[in-house]
Amino acid sequence: MWQMIVSEKRDFLFALLAGTISGLTAVALFAQSGFLISKAALLPPFYIILILTAFLKLFGVAKSASKYAERYISHRVTFSLLEKVRIRFFQSLQPHAHALLSSYRGGDLLTRMTKDVDTLQQYFLRVAYPPLVALLVFFGTMLFTVWFSVWITLLLLISVLLCTVFLPVLWQKKKEATSQQLYTESLTEYFYGLTDLTVAGQRPASEQALQQLSVDFEQDLQNEEKQALQAQLVNQAIALLTAFAVVMLGAYFVTTGALDGLYLAMLLLIALTVFEVAIPLGTVPLHKVKTKEAFNRLTAFNSATIPKQALQQGELQMLQADKLSYSYPNSEFQALRDVSFTITKGEKIAIIGPSGAGKSTLFQLLIQNLQPNVGNILWNGQKTAQIQHEELWAQMGIMLQHNHFFSGTVRENLLSDQEDAHMEELLTKLQLPFSLEQEVLENARNLSGGEQQRLALARVLLRDVPIYLLDEPFAHLDSNLTAHCTDLLLASPQTIVCVTHKLDALAHFDRIFVIHEHQLVEIGHYDDLIEKQGIFYYMQKLST
Repeated sequence: MWQMIVSEKRDFLFALLAGTISGLTAVALFAQSGFLISKAALLPPFYIILILTAFLKLFGVAKSASKYAERYISHRVTFSLLEKVRIRFFQSLQPHAHALLSSYRGGDLLTRMTKDVDTLQQYFLRVAYPPLVALLVFFGTMLFTVWFSVWITLLLLISVLLCTVFLPVLWQKKKEATSQQLYTESLTEYFYGLTDLTVAGQRPASEQALQQLSVDFEQDLQNEEKQALQAQLVNQAIALLTAFAVVMLGAYFVTTGALDGLYLAMLLLIALTVFEVAIPLGTVPLHKVKTKEAFNRLTAFNSATIPKQALQQGELQMLQADKLSYSYPNSEFQALRDVSFTITKGEKIAIIGPSGAGKSTLFQLLIQNLQPNVGNILWNGQKTAQIQHEELWAQMGIMLQHNHFFSGTVRENLLSDQEDAHMEELLTKLQLPFSLEQEVLENARNLSGGEQQRLALARVLLRDVPIYLLDEPFAHLDSNLTAHCTDLLLASPQTIVCVTHKLDALAHFDRIFVIHEHQLVEIGHYDDLIEKQGIFYYMQKLST
């Protein structure tokens, strides 16, 4: 976090300067007031009172102006740091989105994007900045008071060390604040799965569990507030005891002649005022722990290596898999074993196999959502694992099993800059009776499963890219629509890789890849595989 603060060092130093000036002028304002009261009691010439009053007004204006500047600049630094944190966090998520969604709960990621980022705004305003300002104000004040009394200065120094060093260490207890995270995660997943919970009859149990998490969260909040209040009260007590000790010690020095009684009121008001910047330090340990935990969660994804190479040849001539093997995290079971093949430009490839055989795993490897444990995927001979993902995805038209739709219109969900006439023609070919301005609700709740798949297929077909990769594009379509959409897809000049469990219309593909028991066991044209009477032959026979 300090690295990002250093990147804003100009504004940070200005905020530190303004805060220090604000604190010192506040001390000077009250010191001048105490001196003015004592001096006025001695009935000095009137012009001395005027001069002292003028300085009083000067310090008041300086305090207000510097306080405004300090608040303005410090918040500007905070917002700039939050912008950097959000960008850095999103950049760390984007290349590994699929793997992260497989490893983390959706509510956990949402909590990190929202709560943890917002928590970090406390780091500069309540952790990094206040102690520095307090130390500078204390240092400047003690340089002034040492001219009047070394012992009173030592008393202030001891109190300062208590407030800024010893007590923060004492209050700083490592505590895993998991209640809010668990509550946010569970609440998010409750809303996403509300329909399924209701159908399964588990909604009351889920609501009861949420209620208990809410109670735990409220209890933790109360404990945090209690701890912060206790820390502030202790700091306030130290400030008052210090002021009382200054009065007693100062009175003694006045009686012994070691201190001019004219300065006693001034030193008392200095002691009371200087600790105004120390009282907020009581909450520093609490905010430090919370911001550190939030920062660790936000940077937990930065360890993965992000590919740096540019795509050397964009136009696809050959896509190869070289002895691919893959196991999912925390599992020794191989989802794919020793898969090799070559796809040339313009080929239409169907990947089939029983459920759980590894078809979708191979698809995720091809689109770089997963990286193989063994082997390589080559794009025109270049290893895709070393290529920037954005450059590869720019060359692919990808249709997933579950596609995301935005709240908006059909036009906005097609994500295309093609002419309206071309988009409308494609919708007609896909037998979608939609206008481009028809409303699409969030997650396409107003569309059927088949309509969603055809709209996602239209989104892919509108992309001018060298290869289309599709995972179960016809799962919700009847046989007639499947045949129609397959013909429309295969009519395009692009290279096509289509994962499907439907065996209709496979004769129109150039080659069929058969995945069985996590291995690529057969490759060939439809007629060749039927003639071979292998696994594909028996799959086809069973389906008919």
